[in-house]
Amino acid sequence: MQKLTLFAVAIVLACGPGSILRAELPSIRFDRINPLGAQAGTSVEVEILGRDTEDVSALRFDHPGLKAELVKPNRFKLSVAGDVAEGTYDVRMIGRFGASNPRLFAVSRDLVDVAETEPNNVAGNAQTIAVNSAVHGTSDGNGQDVFRFPARKGDRILIDCQAQKLESAMDGTLILSSSAGQILANSGDYHGRDPFIDFIAPDDGEYFVVVHDLSYRGGFPYRLIVTNRPHVENVFPRAVEPGKAVELVALGRNFKTGKFAPAKPGDLPLEEFRFPLTMPADLAGAGRYVFLEHPTDHSVLPTGATCTLDGLQVRVPCGAGALHPVPIIAAGGPVTLEAEPNNDKTKPQPIALPAIVSGRFDEARDADWYAFDVHENGQYVFEVYSERISGQADPYLVVIDDKDNNVVELDDYGHRINAFDAHLRDPYGTANLEAKRTYRVLVQDRYGRGGPRFQYVLAIRKPIPDFHVAAIHSENPGPAGTTLWRGGAAFVDVVIHQQDGFNSPITITAEGLPAGIHATPTVVNNNTRGLFVLWADADAAETDVPIKLFASGTQDGKTLRREVRPTTRVWTETNLGASVPMRELVVGVRDRAPYSLKIVPEKMTVEAGKKAELKLVASRLWPEFTEKITIIPLGFPGNFNFSSFNINAGQTDASLAIDVQAGTRPGDYTLSVLGQAQVPYNKDAKAAQKPNTLVSMPSLPVTITVTAK
Repeated sequence: MQKLTLFAVAIVLACGPGSILRAELPSIRFDRINPLGAQAGTSVEVEILGRDTEDVSALRFDHPGLKAELVKPNRFKLSVAGDVAEGTYDVRMIGRFGASNPRLFAVSRDLVDVAETEPNNVAGNAQTIAVNSAVHGTSDGNGQDVFRFPARKGDRILIDCQAQKLESAMDGTLILSSSAGQILANSGDYHGRDPFIDFIAPDDGEYFVVVHDLSYRGGFPYRLIVTNRPHVENVFPRAVEPGKAVELVALGRNFKTGKFAPAKPGDLPLEEFRFPLTMPADLAGAGRYVFLEHPTDHSVLPTGATCTLDGLQVRVPCGAGALHPVPIIAAGGPVTLEAEPNNDKTKPQPIALPAIVSGRFDEARDADWYAFDVHENGQYVFEVYSERISGQADPYLVVIDDKDNNVVELDDYGHRINAFDAHLRDPYGTANLEAKRTYRVLVQDRYGRGGPRFQYVLAIRKPIPDFHVAAIHSENPGPAGTTLWRGGAAFVDVVIHQQDGFNSPITITAEGLPAGIHATPTVVNNNTRGLFVLWADADAAETDVPIKLFASGTQDGKTLRREVRPTTRVWTETNLGASVPMRELVVGVRDRAPYSLKIVPEKMTVEAGKKAELKLVASRLWPEFTEKITIIPLGFPGNFNFSSFNINAGQTDASLAIDVQAGTRPGDYTLSVLGQAQVPYNKDAKAAQKPNTLVSMPSLPVTITVTAK
């Protein structure tokens, strides 16, 4: 049976009480690191910027080969061991207010790091660099940066301005010119919003490259790579069965193989490089995606789209390894290669169900048609992967029957919940098909674009219910870490991606919790959003520790267990979207919380249509905090509700009656409420003035078992 991973069917917009939350006590936030990278085996001084960064004395990395030593406030000496692999890594601030959200730091090999030096805003004072340099620069407001480098006639030079790729908000633009001032090439959006130029030097001499932000905004870091190293554009096919050896064909530059793929007029030809790959067998059905570089360049803006992608990134083994690794899907069955010509609906490519097809739009307005016979009545799933695999296309899909009637047309979908954004341009949906009939399916780019960059994978199958789960910090819309105040609680949003009609309960558990930090198994029942609450003892030790969350559910008597994929918001601006995966979820423990909330009992059984009569206990942990605490629902499923109420000033408990609507599906539901209170607080504990600050705090959860009426 074949299987590929996918998102839930609908775009989900979070709504209702508790959908927009901000941390009111200090919440450390990491906004910028500069420079954005370094070469393995070297050290570099980095500057960090953020919010609530008091007493930041350490940086934490997701690789032991990266270490940092404080030089002075907001500056660290960052050392990269010589054996650290090329790629991107998460770095976090560690300070008085916990562990921050991560920022990306790039590690390269065979590239010399160069710091930008001003002034370099015109050709006359252009900064001289060598080929195979990585320049760490900062965009100039109302200005530009100019660099010059030598090249020999016939050299193929690649110029890659990395900003979005490394979580900088710069929208870069590149202009390449000769020493005589003739413009040879320019680029805007190529890898997402980052520009890229591929050119062959027409003569011996110097060449100039201009870098600026599209809107001439200043202060944004970038990493400019000028190189003649091998560079991959894509790999074909893009889906591989785990455990089986296959030959892949990479298209790119500077492979030195002498084999070239056909090119469009005006385009430089791409070289071919063939290599074997055996995808690890343990990726079959594991619900995992292993990346070497964080997937931030596959869209106009980085999204959480790859949280439903199973497979791995491959670095093409050309020489020491080519730049730009490529994602490969872990397919659940044999993969069919698209075969041209198939752009006429009267002459489609025949395929057999279930099908996984690795295809590409070879030229502009390419229309790929496939035909298949249906042997069993019922519902069938159609899905196209393109944005999730850096395929560049914005595909849509149309299914027609043997009488040329449209059966279904599918387009964009994906979740958007609080800080989490995984809306994407890949189609997914279902259609009811009849046995003993032939159907055709069209896959085409929405804008009629084509060429070697525009790849996709098409999956057609009977439903295979499954799920994938992502977790993201609760602060919305900006980036944040997850910090527990001693004696208090915090939560992460859990986003459920239900595949092919999966609607069984999913239980979230935590592993790796240190002494003093607690969580209870949390059940999310037929919902796309849940909350996972963690809490710390009043005497818990100060710590910053990675934890792992796992999701389990049952389908047809079989238990499915999936890693919960940690995700973070990139920018504070709501219009920029941008949530991306992390390698680890880090939880910090710091000063004492002003209060805590606990629902008792922790478990209760109630009949659908009745009330769960509970008690809410408040512990006032700061003697000076005596004000009322307002209680509201926190991300409740639609069939549970209560009216907001107060635990009055000076009181420590109140009754909590949760209405369970008639018709609620029997099963377990884990719920928490949210307290909001005005608390006297000042960062300076010795300050005479402590203005009231709104502090939100989730309660410890209750699991309600609903029985049928």
